[in-house]
Amino acid sequence: MSHIPKTIERVIEEFSKLPGIGPKSAERLTFYLLRKTDDDIRKFGETISKLKEGIKYCEVCKNLTTEAKCSICEDLGRDKSTICIVEDVLDLIALEKANEFKGVYHVLHGLISPVEGIGPDELTITDLIDRVKNNDIKEIIIGLNPSMEGEATAAYITRFIKPFDVRITRIARGIPVGGDLEYADSQTLKRALEGRSEY
Repeated sequence: MSHIPKTIERVIEEFSKLPGIGPKSAERLTFYLLRKTDDDIRKFGETISKLKEGIKYCEVCKNLTTEAKCSICEDLGRDKSTICIVEDVLDLIALEKANEFKGVYHVLHGLISPVEGIGPDELTITDLIDRVKNNDIKEIIIGLNPSMEGEATAAYITRFIKPFDVRITRIARGIPVGGDLEYADSQTLKRALEGRSEY
């Protein structure tokens, strides 16, 4: 790309590092920004630079929040006895958009994957087990992607939760094997929650 300035090349390179952004999309985004005013670019840069300021994990469910507890855990109308386990915050957002689930969540922030060096200790599984042990939990819904890592993580968690005499279900297989929750439409997610079964 020697025919364009290095500063533009560097921005294209940074955009192309983002998930789902290929070289062409990175170029389009960069040249879109070049057409914006200096003030717009400055605001965009400041917003990005402050993205992580004040963001922390909810002390209960490990969702992202700016307070000690997230808005879902603080919501008195939610069923605190039903926990849906999800891999990451994007999955939680996808399920919330379906507007069907009235319980609370537990975000693992990943899946067990020996190939990638991710074991149970790198996830929030211990926090989940403590929640089940110390609260009146009636149902755990496994809301993990139906991948090899998702199945292994579900099996691991189930082994530790079964002794607490809690109903363990999983969302129905309306989500295709190998598919991700964050890309499923609201109707598919609604049916998946309605059709959950014993694990």
